[in-house]
Amino acid sequence: MNIKIFFGLLAIVTSLSGYAFYMRSLYRGEIKPHAFSWFIWGVLTLIGFSVQFIEHAGPSAWAYGVSGLLCLFIFFIALKKGEKNIVFVDWLSLLAAGISLLLWYLTNNPLATVLIITGIDFCGFFPTIRKSYFKPHEENLTVYFMCGLAYLFTLFAIENYIFVTYFYPAALVVFNWLFVLMLFVRRKQLQK
Repeated sequence: MNIKIFFGLLAIVTSLSGYAFYMRSLYRGEIKPHAFSWFIWGVLTLIGFSVQFIEHAGPSAWAYGVSGLLCLFIFFIALKKGEKNIVFVDWLSLLAAGISLLLWYLTNNPLATVLIITGIDFCGFFPTIRKSYFKPHEENLTVYFMCGLAYLFTLFAIENYIFVTYFYPAALVVFNWLFVLMLFVRRKQLQK
């Protein structure tokens, strides 16, 4: 088996495993996802999938397609079972994401697209970071760790290594693992 295909499949399996833990926690009522974040992540990940596909990234794109669809699935569930405390900064994050999506559409440039969606993805984390800072047990560490790991695997599955194919997945590794670190630290702080 081609090593790129191996890492592409490994990224999908890792991602699906993380989402399985998240879904289990969600259906048990242990976590409350923020719908805004999951909507933004779903749309962006599917855009990332498109850029990866267009730029011939190869098997690394597969995990983005799967992850994007799962993020949108969680978004719909979060509308009913998720965080209900939506504050002004959450709306600002959603607005910033919307404006950035418009800019992405107007640029029609892969480099600009990657930079913009990375910035939007970071904005998409704000509602979840805000909620999780005060309620760190309402998020599942496993999915964010596993997604970071899956995005790391996608870096090894890229067939065409250019900035536009590796910057976004590298940023997603960093975003996810920094969020895991924040959750871990906040849980420890609140135990005292």
